[in-house]
Amino acid sequence: MTLGTGRVFREAWIAGVRRHFPGEPKAGYVAPWEETPEWEREAAAAVEGQVCDFVAVSGGSAAKLTREQRGRFVALCWIAQIHRHFDAPKPGYVADWDALPEWQRETDADIFDAVERAAAV
Repeated sequence: MTLGTGRVFREAWIAGVRRHFPGEPKAGYVAPWEETPEWEREAAAAVEGQVCDFVAVSGGSAAKLTREQRGRFVALCWIAQIHRHFDAPKPGYVADWDALPEWQRETDADIFDAVERAAAV
């Protein structure tokens, strides 16, 4: 999979939701790339790129971050994308880390790890 397209992000999101979401997730949470709205594809590509850049400029030190720190980075980058695409987003879409459900925090950390692994290839 080519980095920067958002597909690594999306596949990691889907895998994380399936792993961590309690119960049956909404269909949109696990919709394949082709069924993902354009704004969400653009946001996924942007955050994927930000994680790649962060890993690169850290000179390998990103590996020393805690799982929570990696997840927080993804969450914060995503919040910026939500603000970019929506003038008045729902509060839940821009919630800070501590307000996110556990499944979403775990999924965000999984996303960082997946992008970092893909960047190392």
